[in-house]
Amino acid sequence: MPELIRRIKPSPAMENPNSNPETNSVGPPSALTYLDPHYWDERFSSEEHYEWFKDYSHFQHLIKSNIKTSSSVLELGCGNSQLCEELYKDGIVDITCIDLSSVAVEKMQSRLLSKGYKEIKVMQANMLDLPFDSESFDVVIEKGTMDVLFVDAGDPWNPRPETVSKVMATLDGVHRVLKPDGIFISITFGQPHFRRPLFKDPKFTWSMEYNTFGDGFHYFFYILRKGKRCNEEKEDEKCNDPSISLYQDELEGEDYLFRTRIDDDED
Repeated sequence: MPELIRRIKPSPAMENPNSNPETNSVGPPSALTYLDPHYWDERFSSEEHYEWFKDYSHFQHLIKSNIKTSSSVLELGCGNSQLCEELYKDGIVDITCIDLSSVAVEKMQSRLLSKGYKEIKVMQANMLDLPFDSESFDVVIEKGTMDVLFVDAGDPWNPRPETVSKVMATLDGVHRVLKPDGIFISITFGQPHFRRPLFKDPKFTWSMEYNTFGDGFHYFFYILRKGKRCNEEKEDEKCNDPSISLYQDELEGEDYLFRTRIDDDED
C-alpha cells in the first residue's frame, strides 16, 4: 500500500470509481472487500476487462528491457487484465497465468482461445501456495495482485503479522519457482520504504531495483534478480526513494483504494 492519504478532498475518481463505462467495474465500497474470494467471482462474472495501475503502454519499455522473448513467464493473479495478451504480442509466448477465481480462469481461457493465443496457459491456483516445480520459470510477474494482501495490514511501517505471513508465503513461492538467474517483477503502489524490508529478507538471494512510471504520481516497477544479492548495496546507492505524494488526481478507477493510509497524529 503505497501512498499517503491525509484528509484530502476526494477526487472525482474517489467519489465514483466506476465512472469509466468501458471497464464495467463493480468496485467495492471498501478495499477490505478485496479479501473476499466471492467478491472476485461475482465481479469477474459480469466484468470483461479492468486494468489496474495503468495499461501496458506505460511500462512496456521496462518489460522489453528486462524480459527476453524466449523467457518462460508466470503471471500471478491475471484476473481479466490484458497483460498476458500484450506480452504475447511482444513475442513472449511461453506464458502461464494463474488466478484464485475459477470464474476469472474460465473467462480468460475463453478470451485467449477466441483470439488465437493457444500457447498461453491459464489455471486456477493460489499464489500463496504455487503448484509448480522449483526453478520452473525465468520470470514471475504480478501487477497489483500482492497489493491486495496489504489492504488490512494496519500500520504500513509495521504490518500485522498475518499480513507479513501471507506476503512472505508469496515471496517464498516466487523465489522457489524462479530459475537460478530468474527475475521477479512486481508492479505496484507499494513504495520502496514499505516493500524493501520484505523483498530484502535475508532468506532471499535476489537483488532489488526499481523504476517508476506515471505522470506526477508514481507507480513502481520492481525488479528482483535471483542470485544477484551481492550487488544490492550498489543498486541501493542508485535508487533514491521518491517523496510520498499527497495527490491522487491521476489515479484511475479503483486505484485510489490501494493507497497507503497513514493517520496524521499531529493534529
